Amino acid sequence: MRIVPVENRRQQQQFIRLPWSIYADDPAWIPPLLLERRQQLSPKNPYFDHARYCSWLAYSGDRPVGRISAQVDHLYQERYGDATGFFGLLEAEDREELFQNLLDTAARWLREQGMHRVLGPFNLSINQECGLLVSGFHLPPSIMMGHAKPYYAVRIEEQGYQGVKDLLAYRIGIDFQMSSSMRAVMNRAAKRVQIRKLDRANFHRDLRIIQDIFEDAWSQNWGFVPFTEEEFNHLGQLLRFLVYDDFVQIAEVDGSPAAMIVGFPNFNEIIYDLNGKLLPWGWLKLLYRLKRRPPVTARVALMGVRRRYHKSLLGGALALLVIDAVRTVGLRRGIKEVELSWILEDNTNTRSVIEALGGTVYKRYRIYGKEID
Repeated sequence: MRIVPVENRRQQQQFIRLPWSIYADDPAWIPPLLLERRQQLSPKNPYFDHARYCSWLAYSGDRPVGRISAQVDHLYQERYGDATGFFGLLEAEDREELFQNLLDTAARWLREQGMHRVLGPFNLSINQECGLLVSGFHLPPSIMMGHAKPYYAVRIEEQGYQGVKDLLAYRIGIDFQMSSSMRAVMNRAAKRVQIRKLDRANFHRDLRIIQDIFEDAWSQNWGFVPFTEEEFNHLGQLLRFLVYDDFVQIAEVDGSPAAMIVGFPNFNEIIYDLNGKLLPWGWLKLLYRLKRRPPVTARVALMGVRRRYHKSLLGGALALLVIDAVRTVGLRRGIKEVELSWILEDNTNTRSVIEALGGTVYKRYRIYGKEID
């Protein structure tokens, strides 16, 4: 076995394609689009404007059998100053020695960068895919959510890593009903609150509104790191091309933006058999399916209420109003089920609202940590 840094185009291609061999026998895995994975690891990804990064491949002979990355995020260091680095993009065959060598390689590099603690997996940051799937393996992941083999958690824990935070994915039927007490709270706020969909004619204005609400609402959450403007513009391209205008809802209180919600159609439903390729015929299949049999599931990936309304009846009403607005749209578009993810396990307020509406936890993701002094 040998582990080498990814330094050329061929190695990068092997790094990206490794999951195809790891998950070849896993019916729940959905091959990601190769184009999207190349963009994620491209130097043009705005994440790399504020992060140092290195990645490695493990070989058995000439055959790639594992991979890992390590990152130091300067924005995270500015905010927390705790000398914490991150590992991510971990994929490997089921061998203890292989996981040990990969994790040790990443930790050694992070120590060389002055880090004393490592968290992961982050692919590549908390604002992208994060957490290791530890339950719910038998069901395919939703759009922009990760997948893993059951043995991954065992192998990581063998190396002294301990769970730090659990992230939950809920699912709920789109036909859920608000309780009478919820409706009363919503009706009480109706005179002050206006709900509107994304205004594509003023796309960049609304993009800034969504970012501002999100960063205010999430600023006290565990591990929060703000997006840069360039990163959120990058996310905005996904909104522009992958999201229906009415899957984005903005609530205004007395004319001022106060809450938002962003839902994505679950495109994993319609790319599952493309094997990651859009050429030569993948584009045609994708367009045909979008027109003839669009996704019947969706994922709420972003939601936030400004902090000034937290722990108030108006704040509760804002959350319910944007949820209800997207629910109504989803029903009209034929959506049957929605994933709400991810939710911190200790975010009891949000969890209680979701569970009161009938949502149930169906996947669990875990962030691991270890001191590396």
